[in-house]
Amino acid sequence: MVDAQQNVKKDRPVYRNIGLAQLIKYRLPWAGKVSILHRISGATLFLMLPFLLYLFDQSLASEISYQKFQAITGNVLVKIVLLGLIWSFLHHFCAGIRYLLLDLDIGVEKLDANRSAIFVFFLGLALTALVGLKLFGLY
Repeated sequence: MVDAQQNVKKDRPVYRNIGLAQLIKYRLPWAGKVSILHRISGATLFLMLPFLLYLFDQSLASEISYQKFQAITGNVLVKIVLLGLIWSFLHHFCAGIRYLLLDLDIGVEKLDANRSAIFVFFLGLALTALVGLKLFGLY
């Protein structure tokens, strides 16, 4: 009986904390990458919400303030920041739908979950590219 318990203990994998140097080499599955990006995009949107609401309020205050904001958003750096916020929104939206489907037990199998994570990741990038083309006046 003691030998059987020792064999079980030896066969079990050992989980250790990952150090910062090992973090670069660690390969996270697609579902994990999408989950982390979902959290980052949600935090970004949450932290930027007061600023975005202020800008929206000021742009609606008068025609002059709207023209000021239109001139500001003509800057390339501002457009890149806006593109980052657009990606945050679109990725968070698509990943949120994926998580709602997972909550309904749709696509919870390992292969289906991996496929849906890859789909959500590239869908967010594709939608961001389309909006980016419009934002930069190329479409």
